[in-house]
Amino acid sequence: MALWSLCLALNSLLRGPFLLGNIHGLILDPDKNSTACPQWNALHPVDNARIDAELDDIYASTDFKLRAIDLFAGAIRIPTESHDNSGPVGQDPVWNTFADLHDYLERAFPLVYAKLKVTKINTYGLVYHWQGSTKAKPFLLTAHQDVVPVDPTTVSQWIHPPYSGHYDGTWIWGRGTCDDKSDLIERLVAVDSLLRRGFSPARTVVIAFGFDEETTGLEGAGRITKYLEETYGHDGFAMLVDEGGLMENLGNAIYFASPAVSEKGYLDVRVEVTSPGGHSSIPPAHTNIGLLSLAISAIEANPYTPELLRDGTPFSTFQCLANYSPSFPDALRSLARKAVNDDSALARLKDALSKLSPKMKAMMMTTQAVDIIEGGVKVNALPERASAIVNNRIAEHSSVAELEQHYIDVLLPMATSHKLGLRVFERVIETGNSGEISVSVAFGTVLEPSPKTPLGYGPYSILGGTIKATMTTSQLHNGTSVILGPSLSLGNLDTMSYWNLTKHIFRFSLSTESDYYNGVHTVNEALRADAFIEGIRFFTKLILNVDESALS
Repeated sequence: MALWSLCLALNSLLRGPFLLGNIHGLILDPDKNSTACPQWNALHPVDNARIDAELDDIYASTDFKLRAIDLFAGAIRIPTESHDNSGPVGQDPVWNTFADLHDYLERAFPLVYAKLKVTKINTYGLVYHWQGSTKAKPFLLTAHQDVVPVDPTTVSQWIHPPYSGHYDGTWIWGRGTCDDKSDLIERLVAVDSLLRRGFSPARTVVIAFGFDEETTGLEGAGRITKYLEETYGHDGFAMLVDEGGLMENLGNAIYFASPAVSEKGYLDVRVEVTSPGGHSSIPPAHTNIGLLSLAISAIEANPYTPELLRDGTPFSTFQCLANYSPSFPDALRSLARKAVNDDSALARLKDALSKLSPKMKAMMMTTQAVDIIEGGVKVNALPERASAIVNNRIAEHSSVAELEQHYIDVLLPMATSHKLGLRVFERVIETGNSGEISVSVAFGTVLEPSPKTPLGYGPYSILGGTIKATMTTSQLHNGTSVILGPSLSLGNLDTMSYWNLTKHIFRFSLSTESDYYNGVHTVNEALRADAFIEGIRFFTKLILNVDESALS
């Protein structure tokens, strides 16, 4: 998952070298609205206010907390690891553990399984259908069942075993506590709690859980989306909420809620050089490994250029921080406000943010990273081929076509100077008599940047209002103020498969960085228990608010 991306980037921004300036400039009060960063009031259920209040009281009880943690811990104890080299479902036994999770969920949530229609997709994908009484577009909640593998050599470094689900009074320990079984169990506990209070939705609610998000997502969400589109139609859902961006503590009892409303594109590129081999006692000026090195040098010497566009998500993020964050440096605050209408200020803001940290720069540009290289089979044999894999995360404003042209522009001079042919994505760009450079898709996945979720009144305001209603009435956060601002996901989630289902896709988890003991995908993954309960409160209020809305 990519939920750390924005959080870490914001930390870099808010704790960077520009903090030397006076932080007491023109900062808007969280209760004030802004045209550059529209805010929405806290949204509490009205028609179902009694149920909401009753459940808030129940959720605050020790008995409920311990029961919910026990349900969560049971799911953590099932090691639903997904591996990059796994075989197909039904053939590779590595998937069998997901059947154990399914059996557990059915035992743990008997009322959910009795009242909702449960459909299995590609054996281990789960879709729960909670029928509404009206024909309003359904509301879709998603999460994933799988977790990244635990490295066996690190087990001794865990404070509590990685699949223990141990609760120590503050933290719930284990792989998947933060990514992503918390989101999965929070959704099911919220639905179970609503069922127990007699709630019946007017708007159909659908919950979908993939099982290979940590690898490709193609067998889980990739298959689920086909089923959902066949069942509910193209653009058949009012909105979708998946895991995603965290809450950021801005200081002064202010939190920044940053649901990701778009995500970067993705493409792994293989750059391969081929030419005749021979004995290494009579080498050419450059072997294929040497030529590949020149190609890599050319790629790294020509990075993509950051762009800060006024209609882009990063610009909106920076505007929200400039208007509301007490930690945002005054020098950039003033520049950000001028950048709304001043092109010169926009360019200077882009340059300043680019220099601030690599993470901030990455939000504004396509990134490239040479991660894998191989070539040669024997020390006295000239390699007949050498290749490298370049990981590309395509900027929101860019495209696969622009990426292709970039490789042509960068590699053509080098290919020409060494009399090499150049083939880029099956197109012959240049012919040569000394060999060839080939640029191709490495692993079959080609992903354009996602569509941007519309901001404004509607799904975005309902989500934002619900976040505020949850946070401002929270015992954990003690009535803190919340600023809502959109963000860009630097990585890809299961949402990459769901773009056809709705125009309103949000990637958000109601947790803060401090609610994670040691981050995700690493040793000592643990989630603060109180944050888990807050997640249940959030999804309860969100289901009720969306149900009461007039969303089409």
